[in-house]
Amino acid sequence: MPVAEKKTYTCIIVDDKEIDRLAVQAFLEDYSFMALAGSFASATEALEHIRSAGTPDAIFLDVDMPGKSGLDLRNELRTIPACIFITAHPQFALEGFELAALDYLIKPLKEDRFEKAMRRLQEYLDLHYKAELLDFTLGENTLFIKDGFKQVKLQIQEIVYLEALKDYTGIITRHKKYCVLSPLGSLIKEKAFQSFVRIHRSYAIHRHAVSEISARGIRVNDILLPIGASYKDSVEKFFSV
Repeated sequence: MPVAEKKTYTCIIVDDKEIDRLAVQAFLEDYSFMALAGSFASATEALEHIRSAGTPDAIFLDVDMPGKSGLDLRNELRTIPACIFITAHPQFALEGFELAALDYLIKPLKEDRFEKAMRRLQEYLDLHYKAELLDFTLGENTLFIKDGFKQVKLQIQEIVYLEALKDYTGIITRHKKYCVLSPLGSLIKEKAFQSFVRIHRSYAIHRHAVSEISARGIRVNDILLPIGASYKDSVEKFFSV
């Protein structure tokens, strides 16, 4: 299902293959929150557009292009808030994420995977441009979140899991989701979160919220979260203590 209409953001597509640019453009038609500002066959064309029209909110970017690669272009365009790489080369995924990519999609595009990326993109952009950013302070066992004019007090044990949203972290309780302006990697190092373990690049869970651990993942709050391959050893060690 398409994402519900909200604030509109702008994006550009950069890919040296016309058929791939058209494919991304066709997928984008289902998402009214995203307006296509331009589609370009090279980094040079994209840079010329940005110099004249301004910086878009998001870029859909191929990696392997003649001349300047997509990785090089992203490195120049760090001011674009969200970057989604779309490529036939999965081996460059790590380099892509090191350049603050929001997602990394493999060609040929699949509708369900693209939809997941778009939901993530909308959530991130909504957070990025929200007028009243959520500030927070940490106590030893308490998290205070400033939400507009309200101050929300959460006990750490109320939090079921944490979700990485690039520069933000989703704070998920059994009844509500909050967001704070702090990367997950930084937040989980705080003493207050010592009862959490990172199980995936995108998730960290509270030890006492776990209801099931299996080869498929870890279930918390009736949600099955995946265990990343690079986190399996630390997860096993954490739960063996």
